[in-house]
Amino acid sequence: MIPVVVLAGFLGSGKTTLLNHLLRTSGGTRIGVVVNDFGRINIDAFAVSAQVDSMVSLSNGCLCCAVDGTELDAMLEKLAAADLDVIVIEASGLAEPSTLVRMVLQAPGVTYGGLIYVVDAVEFGAVPHLDRDLALADLVVLNKVDRVSALPSLPCEAPVLPVSYGRIDPALLFEVRPPDMGPRQLSFDDLDDHSTHAHASYDSVSFESSDPMHPKLFMDFVRARPEGLFRAKGFVNFGTLSLSMHTVGGFVSFEETDHARTELVLIGTGIDADSLTDWLMACVADGPISDQDLLYVQRYLRRS
Repeated sequence: MIPVVVLAGFLGSGKTTLLNHLLRTSGGTRIGVVVNDFGRINIDAFAVSAQVDSMVSLSNGCLCCAVDGTELDAMLEKLAAADLDVIVIEASGLAEPSTLVRMVLQAPGVTYGGLIYVVDAVEFGAVPHLDRDLALADLVVLNKVDRVSALPSLPCEAPVLPVSYGRIDPALLFEVRPPDMGPRQLSFDDLDDHSTHAHASYDSVSFESSDPMHPKLFMDFVRARPEGLFRAKGFVNFGTLSLSMHTVGGFVSFEETDHARTELVLIGTGIDADSLTDWLMACVADGPISDQDLLYVQRYLRRS
């Protein structure tokens, strides 16, 4: 299942800059880019400008296409059949994020990779419906912080990542393959010197246990979304049921596996490693796990 990351934000917030940064710094990761914004995207000397239902191969192994809202579902299905690692949708600055998320959740062959909402640290006060959109976000990227003297307080519960020039570590959003060391074209953005720009990265915590996790206690942890936690992935052993797990924000998905141990990686911004580890240790079962207990996780189980 290919993860689909929705990149949203109001006009001028820096979505395209962030997208170009992801494409330049994602190593050998094959990214399918769906542009719903008809702006000018310069990557590998290729510009997408008002081209609807077009798909172009980029020299770094990625694909770029432009669609309008009515064609997004069909394009997702087409990209899901391609040899890609992740799909990123850059939404129009006037798009409804909730509509895009709903389409991703219903699309075959893909899984939800999160709603990344970009906020302009300078102009955020002029954005309509900001509270509503931030409530849907799994990660908030507060962009252009180099232009403000103090970080604004945003009305959201999702982790907030302050950045300049959209420079977010791609590994926070998706799995990054080792880079292809072969030649590639320069993008227009490469002509700028970004060596002194702030590059916001992520923290990760690993957890392992050979003892089963208690389903209710573990799901209480997942649903609580500890502060700063954005993604969790790996394997969870619930005694008679072993599952692979994928979470992003409040989205949770399990699939059955034969992996016998609990092995998790937690990813976020400013997360407290000791606190998360202690919390997960408290989720280890201290007795038998019943079929009734397993109901807490089975509602999130993806059936093949």
